[in-house]
This record gives sequence, C-alpha cells and structure tokens, in this order.
Amino acid sequence: MKKKPNNPLFSSNSKNALFVAIAFLGLLFVLYRVTDYSRQVQSIIYSTFVDKVEKKQIKQVQISDYDIYGIFNDGTRFETTVNKNPQHWQFLKAFGVEYSFANSSHQFNIWYLLPLLSVLMTIFALWYFTRQARSGGGGGGTNVFSMGKSRARLIMPSTIKETFDSVAGAAEAKEDLKDVVDFLKNPEKYERLGAKMTRGVLLVGAPGNGKTLLARAVAGEANCPFFSISGSDFIEVFVGVGAARVRDLFAQARQKAPCIVFIDEIDAVGRQRGNGLSGGNEEREQTLNQLLTEMDGFQTNGGSVIVLGATNRADVLDIALLRPGRFDRRVEVPYPDLSSRFEILQVHVKSVKIGPDVDLHKIARGTPGFSGADLANLINESAIIASKKDQDVVSMHDFEDARDKILLGKEIKSISLTKHDLKVTSYHESGHALIRLLLPNDSDPLHKVTIIPRGKALGVTYSMPEREKYTRSKRELLASIMSALGGRVAEMLVFGQETTGAYSDFVAATSIARDMVCSYGMSDLGVVVYTQMAGAYEYSTKMAEKIDEEVQKIVSQCDREAMVLLQSHRDKLDKLAEALLEKETMYAGEIYELLSIDPRVEHRFVEMA
Repeated sequence: MKKKPNNPLFSSNSKNALFVAIAFLGLLFVLYRVTDYSRQVQSIIYSTFVDKVEKKQIKQVQISDYDIYGIFNDGTRFETTVNKNPQHWQFLKAFGVEYSFANSSHQFNIWYLLPLLSVLMTIFALWYFTRQARSGGGGGGTNVFSMGKSRARLIMPSTIKETFDSVAGAAEAKEDLKDVVDFLKNPEKYERLGAKMTRGVLLVGAPGNGKTLLARAVAGEANCPFFSISGSDFIEVFVGVGAARVRDLFAQARQKAPCIVFIDEIDAVGRQRGNGLSGGNEEREQTLNQLLTEMDGFQTNGGSVIVLGATNRADVLDIALLRPGRFDRRVEVPYPDLSSRFEILQVHVKSVKIGPDVDLHKIARGTPGFSGADLANLINESAIIASKKDQDVVSMHDFEDARDKILLGKEIKSISLTKHDLKVTSYHESGHALIRLLLPNDSDPLHKVTIIPRGKALGVTYSMPEREKYTRSKRELLASIMSALGGRVAEMLVFGQETTGAYSDFVAATSIARDMVCSYGMSDLGVVVYTQMAGAYEYSTKMAEKIDEEVQKIVSQCDREAMVLLQSHRDKLDKLAEALLEKETMYAGEIYELLSIDPRVEHRFVEMA
C-alpha cells in the first residue's frame, strides 16, 4: 500500500510559524492603531470647539451622545466631549458645519476588537510555546526552556533486536561484555560474595568495528532500557548547560534502572582537562566534572546502571575518567581477523544475491585491515557494480572490482598512455610478480597483476595472505623488500633506464629495512631498539649515521639479489610481460600455467563454517 505523504500545512513547524505570524501581525496592528490615533486625532476642550465653529474652521462632525468627532478644514481630525444637548445641530447648522448623529448603543466596529484579539493571541502563543518547550518541543528540545534537558534517546527493551548473535566476530570483546550482562541479570550472584561490578565499560577501537552495535547487543541480551547519546550532545556555547544535561541524563537513568547508558564518542566531552582557557573549554571541563561526579560510586535504588563509553581516541581521555570506580574496564574492539571477516561477510551477503562463483573465504583473505563497515561497503559497492551491468547476481569479478575501487580508486579510462609507457608498466608489474613466484616460501601468495590505471597507480600487483600473520621472519621481510624493488630492477634490466614510477616501492622497502634495524634487531647493530619521539632521536648522531648505513646496506643487498634472480629467469619475465600487455589483467592461476610453475598449495589455517 502506498504511504500517504505528510501534509506540510499541518506539521508542527507549520503550526508554530502560523502562531508566530498571527501574534506578530496582531502586535503590529495594535502599534499601528495606537501610533495612527495619537498622530492624527487631536483632543480639544469644548470652548475651543465652539470657537473653531464660530470661526468656520470645522468642516464636518459626528455627534454620538457625549462625544463629538470631527475634521478641521485642513483635514486634521479632532475629538471633544460635551453635555448631551439636542440643540447642537442648530448651532452647527448656523455656521454651515456638516453634521451627523450616531447611536452608540447600536454602533459596532470590528477594529475595537482587534487589539483585544491580538493580546489574547499573544498570550495563547506564549502559553503554547512554553508548553512545547517543557515537553521538548518534538524537535530535540533545542529551545531555551529545554536547553538543560538531556538529549539522550531512550530505547526500550522491546525495540532492541540486537543480541551477541547479531555481532559477527569480536569474540574477545563479547566475552568481556557477557560479564556486564550477567551482572545486570543476576546482581545477587555477585553481591553475595561482596563483589562490585564495574559501573563503567570503555569500548575502544577504530571507527566501523562495531562499538555501537556491541553496546546495543549488551542491552538486548540484558533486556533492559538503553539510553544512547553522543559526547558532543552535552556541549553547548552556554556555560553550565552540559553539566545540567549530565545531571538530567543520570536522573532519568536512575528512574529506569537497571539500564544501560551509552555515550558514543566520549572523547568529545572526556578530553584531558587543563589544556585551554577559552569559554568553550571551560564549559567542556564543567561537563566532564559533572560526569565524574555522577559516575563516582554511582548508586541507584532498586537496580543498577552500567555506563558504556565508546571512543577511538582513548589516549586523549582524562585520567580521572579511567580510574577504578568509573571507566575501569577497557574492552578492545579491534579490526576483524580472517575468521571474523568471513563471519561478517556471511552476515552482510544475506541481503544480496550472489553468484555461485563467489568465494567468501577468498574475499576475507584479500581484505586484511578492513573494518566491519568497510566490508559492508565492499558488498554494497559490488552490488552497485553488478546492477550497473544489469546482472542477475553479484559475481566474484564484481567483488574484485569493488575492492580495487576502494583500495586504489576508480578505474581511469581517460588517461592516454603510449605503447612504450604500457610496456614499461607491464615489465614493472611483472618484476614484482615474478619475484613473489620465485620466493614462494618467504612471501604471500600472488593473487593477480593488472596494468589498468587506478587512482595514482598505473598498475598493481596483488598478493593474498593465507592467514593472519602476527610475526614475520627476517627472510619474509627481505623477500618483501626484494618484491618491492622488483619493478625498478625489471625496468633497468630490460630498458636500461630509471623512471619515477617506483617511488612508492622505495618508500615501502626503506620503511621495512628501517624497522629491521631500529625495531626488530635484524642487523649488525644488534638487538637494540632505536626510537624517535616527537621529532627527537633517542640516540646519538653517530648512531644515526650507522643506522642509515645499515638501512642502505640491506636495501642495496636486496636490490642486487633481485637483479640476479630476474636475470636468471629473463625468459619468464618476458613471457609474463608480453601476456600482461595483451590481457591487461592476469590472475595467479593463469600466470602459473603460462610460466609452467607449480601452483602454490592453498592452506586454510582457520576452520570456516
């Protein structure tokens, strides 16, 4: 059934505007009549009136009981009061004054009622707006009367559909939060042994990893009311408003206990104090002080209140906010690992028609560092690409295109490259790929190679990790440096010239080599960590020179080894580059077959459902 559109004439904003307009026009009319009357009507005494009549300075008059209203010859209006005398008309007639009589008992003029109506309408408008203000106004309570009211949105248990089953991955975070749920459901279980459950839980993680979803899942599991508010909703330009909103929020929470108060982006209000002198900073600090006061030993009658905070900047929070008794439990919500990414993909593809060739495990492997929101966006982009092609289902190729678009940018079709440029790019990418194929045990498996320009890249060589790696060996790091340098080495080997296209490769190679020397103890300088803090080196100038020498030695050695490796397999390099020029994009299976190399065995280290 088609939904009937809302009539804007009867919306709340329209009614408010109508009341304001009527009251404003009424006041303008009263002011006009008052100023008009006082400016044009002159009150005179009766003797002056008689004198003006005798001098024939009055043009016409109207007699109404004891009042006479008239006009002088020059058009000026006047009024006067006289005794009731039926002979007035004879006097006026004698001096040629036009006159008329009005019966005041039957006289009615709507203009007499308009000032009264205007006043009544103004009183009604003030009453209406005051009532709207006290009830929040239906628009978030942003008026003066409700400025100190909390802007938290109350979600009742019956409307919360999320549970821990709704959250894919984040196993450790859910395990920590189950304690909170158990305490809300069975507080006596802990109180019988004198245990006090934490009142504040801080969810820490990068954006898009599901902190808000976890908070709602806690409320859904505990089947209790859920107050949701952002840290920025406490802050106003008026000093004291934020503190009032904090008090109001916790007052509401006490009434609904047991319940959960969720403060998203808490760093907006909980930043370290004492770093500014502006009025805005004073307001934020007063708000934070009130929050600290409310959370300090926060007790309720007849129930418990758990405060959940979420932030991706825990490093800037005030230390008083993190002490025991407030946010003393910290739950990390990290980027999803391989198995978690697979679970998240399974959840999001339920609403998308995917083809039989789609391998979610391969997609999960190819998206390290993606958050839950990134994976949802990947699926949506894939569906958009498939829809533009008028396909019935989303294919694996659509997922590949979507990932390339997210990581590198949209495919550039307008760029003009010469045949020589394409050939240089083809050999460059073939050099990267061949190094990986020739070092199968020390590098991640090759996934695909393309010379289709995207973003700022003229071509890309993709690898696909078999599993999540938390440590890497020295051989793996050296293989990564050789693979990064393989593009420039191939250019020098074939064309004997250097191009600027290898800049990003050099950045990656240098960064790995410096980490080997300064952080991992994988050089002749020994197992010492050489760090740099706030732009200042924590080692001598002489040691800095030695570090630079070690980095240069590692990169140069890898460059020489990469050159030897490609020289000994020049035939494979030429064959791959020529095929890549023809096809533009080649996947690992095609390359293995082309070069007669045994395919790398795929290992699934994580059991997938």
